[in-house]
Amino acid sequence: MAAVQTSRQRLANRLAIAAVIVVTLIFLAPIYWIGSTAFKPRALATTVPPTVLFQPEITPFIKLFTKRVQLTRPVEEEVYEAAPWWERRIYDGGERVLRVGDSVQLSGYPDRFKNSLIVAVTSTLLAVSMGTLTAYGFSRFRVPGEQDWLFFILSTRMLPPVVVAIPMFLMYRAVGMTDTHIGLIILYTAFNLSFSVWLMKGFIDEIPKEYEEAALVDGYTRMQAFFKIVLPEATTGIAATAVFCFITAWNEYAFALMLTNRDAQTAPPFIPAQVGSGLTDWTAIAAGTFLFLLPVAIFTFLLRNHLLRGMSFGAIRK
Repeated sequence: MAAVQTSRQRLANRLAIAAVIVVTLIFLAPIYWIGSTAFKPRALATTVPPTVLFQPEITPFIKLFTKRVQLTRPVEEEVYEAAPWWERRIYDGGERVLRVGDSVQLSGYPDRFKNSLIVAVTSTLLAVSMGTLTAYGFSRFRVPGEQDWLFFILSTRMLPPVVVAIPMFLMYRAVGMTDTHIGLIILYTAFNLSFSVWLMKGFIDEIPKEYEEAALVDGYTRMQAFFKIVLPEATTGIAATAVFCFITAWNEYAFALMLTNRDAQTAPPFIPAQVGSGLTDWTAIAAGTFLFLLPVAIFTFLLRNHLLRGMSFGAIRK
């Protein structure tokens, strides 16, 4: 009997491992597709069946970072020889695309990428800091109508962004905050704040109050006990909350599309605009998407230990 149960358990474990592998491959397939397309020549980006083995190219990134113009006639030999090596590489690839003017001009992607960093990092810091303070107040003090307030805070996440996009646009236009960094930062902070409050409250509730009480007996003020006792204990929760808030702000598309145009436009609405000349340049779009994935991947990787601990923190309650 025991042998039968052991064999069944082994079979169940193997099936579970196989299921995890299959699901992982399904989720990684789009990432591989984007990464491979970012290094393909344009002619191989839309081949059927897809080209798996190819000579990697850096031309998609060159086209992504520089302003380009479609060449209407064959380039003269002296112009070709005077062009930088990256321009000759693109021309040799058969795309007949050369730089604009006599000097290299950067495209709008670097500025949009910088805008995404400014907006996402600032809104994440504000949402996590304010959410932690608010969650601490709800966790440690008696607030009249606490459950109603918490439900009201959560209700701000119940509507999809597209529902409030037009009212937000009208309000922002009335106060002159369209196409500004501060406008997006305030909006992303407000939308992430409810998530931050609820998540951090669950973490702070799991920190025993006796720690703070002992600190208060030793002469600490309430704020000193918060910064020296509670915050170090809530590090895992802060890291997990920061990851989710950063991902939400980094990937947001609808508000960035409607409320920005040039100065404060972030990368998500800009990347699909890289249509190229005549036909959609999927290699340049894939290159922009590939670079756009890196900050989130790096940030999540650096906080992976805190994130794993944070997701399981509070599973066993007092």
